[in-house]
Amino acid sequence: MLNAERAPVTGKRVQLMATCLCDAFYDDVAAATVEVLEHLGVEVIFPEGQTCCGQPAFNGGDWVASRKVVRHTVKTFAGDEPVVVPSGSCAAMMFHGAVLEFENESDLPEVEALGRRTWELGDFIVNGLGVKTWPGKFAATVALHRACHTRGTGSIAAANLLLKSIVGVQVVEFGEVEQCCGFGGTFSVAFPNISTAMGALKLDHLRAAKPDILVSPDMSCMMHLTGLAAKEGQPIKAMHLAQVLRDALKAQ
Repeated sequence: MLNAERAPVTGKRVQLMATCLCDAFYDDVAAATVEVLEHLGVEVIFPEGQTCCGQPAFNGGDWVASRKVVRHTVKTFAGDEPVVVPSGSCAAMMFHGAVLEFENESDLPEVEALGRRTWELGDFIVNGLGVKTWPGKFAATVALHRACHTRGTGSIAAANLLLKSIVGVQVVEFGEVEQCCGFGGTFSVAFPNISTAMGALKLDHLRAAKPDILVSPDMSCMMHLTGLAAKEGQPIKAMHLAQVLRDALKAQ
């Protein structure tokens, strides 16, 4: 499902899909997302029944189990409001992966409808709300990681636009920017040696650019790369896009 097929944003009330990684590891990313959206005058609703987008089972090939999770998600995020996700991976699952696995299911229209309402955070800010610049200050050289699941969407261009508009931010390029970090969800479990080698290559390119901070719209990539870097004894600092936007506001 392409961005052109998204339901237009007509109001300033959204539902937040916080994701499993926010729940387990990155609660501050969820908090930062709320602060960023509220700064823009958006009312944020948090459906209490939310669990997972269904991507782990989808990637593992268990589409029967994944469809059960997706059906629960469709019910939990009922309504007409946009669903904002601080994860390019989970957002792509809803508007791409879920649609694929429901092609022969009778409730495909309901899944497609949710997909059209689902936005990754940066994509929503720039292409949904039309915000092109971000206020505040953030003194750092940053490298923007292009998560695989954001390919074909407006997420990376949106994140790049917002970051470059912040006073004090310098975005540096690094080698093989389109290369996967190696995580790939269940891929890293099934093929740990390949996954580690891919991550190590990514880290080599990142370190050559010498950024202060690695910024990503995907927490899974952050977790993988920071974990590998720590194991190598060369830790790196990583922040989610929402955290950078939130911290820039605090420096106004």
